[in-house]
Order: sequence, then structure tokens, then C-alpha cells
Amino acid sequence: MDEINPETLLRAYAYGVFPMGEARGSETLYWVDPELRGILPLDTFHIPRRLARTIKAEPFVIRVDTAFRSVMEACAEDMPGRGGTWINAAILKAYTELHEQGHTHSVECWQDDELVGGLYGVSLGRAFFGESMFSRVRDASKVALVHLAARLIQGGYVLLDTQFVTSHLSQFGAIEIPRDVYKSRLAEALTGDPGDFYSLGSDVSGSDILQSISQTS
Repeated sequence: MDEINPETLLRAYAYGVFPMGEARGSETLYWVDPELRGILPLDTFHIPRRLARTIKAEPFVIRVDTAFRSVMEACAEDMPGRGGTWINAAILKAYTELHEQGHTHSVECWQDDELVGGLYGVSLGRAFFGESMFSRVRDASKVALVHLAARLIQGGYVLLDTQFVTSHLSQFGAIEIPRDVYKSRLAEALTGDPGDFYSLGSDVSGSDILQSISQTS
């Protein structure tokens, strides 16, 4: 598979598969359908104690969908300890087009008008598929993830797909589930009214974020 379009992407996510580039500089794409799928259960989302103190201190201005392409480009950069990424030109183009259609979103951390961290993903039904995150200062991507979780909870989402489980995600309660279990949960998330990604206001405080998550745990 060498190119994708928004319609193909949405059908793929609804089926439970997602694309990855072979490498940032490669034009090759392939579909991924893991036997074990990573998810972050929203009803047991865990916030580490030190991070909770950081969120209360509000070191970042949190914005949503104001710099989607910039977030993707930052996620595609080589980072210390991470090496190259799978986000190539075709991935960037397709997801930017999806963003223009309202199907992809970014959560951004800003300091002094500088983008210092964030994440992006795909919204479909009551499912959100987290794609990638980045951090240029300590805790920025983690704070973005907590804000995402609160937004999804407030908006009626029932599935936060992380694709895989990493040590970074495990501290928040990420787990692996078998492919058939995942696809059953996905089918449920695609029924009924879609989630409202914008139900949470843009000026919500750090304390309110923590409270909204604690009410579901």
C-alpha cells in the first residue's frame, strides 16, 4: 500500500486496523492488525501522584486543534532515545485531510506561545484512536494525555485505543486485550450517538481535569 485517502482510513479504523509507514523517509505504508491491542480504559484511568501535582500547577496552556499539522510534524521528528518514526509524508497528508473533515484532533501544550508537547488521534463514533505524542519539555505529553482522557470522558467516549502498550502508557493503566475482544468493544463504540470531542471547555482548570477523571475511577 503506497497511498491512502481519508475514506479508506475511516473504513480501516472502523474495521480495527491502522496504517503505519515503514520509516519517515520511506513511501511504503502497511496495515497493522495486532493480535494484542493496547487500550487505556477510561473508567480506570490512573494519574500518577507527581503528575497530578503538575497538572494542578498548570505549567502549560492547553489548546485543542489549533496546530494539528505542527503536532504531527513534531511527532515525526527524531527524538533522543526514540530514533526515527513511522510518520511519513503520506501519513501526514492523509491525516491532515482527515483533520480538515473533523475526524482527527490534536491536544496541545503551549508555553509562552511555543508548542512544547501534545498528541493527535482519530475520532470515530465513541472511540478515539491515539496515534502519537511528543514532548519538548518535561511532562508535556503526559499532561496532554490526561487532558485528552478528561475530554473523552466528558464527551461520552467509551474506547481509547493506544494501539500498543508502552511503559509510558502503562503508568496510566494501559492494558492489552485480544484482537477479538478489541473488535467487540470497537463495534460497541461505533454504535449510538458519536462522542463529542468539544464538550469540555477550553478554559477548564487543572483541578477540574483531575476531578472529572476521579469521578469515573
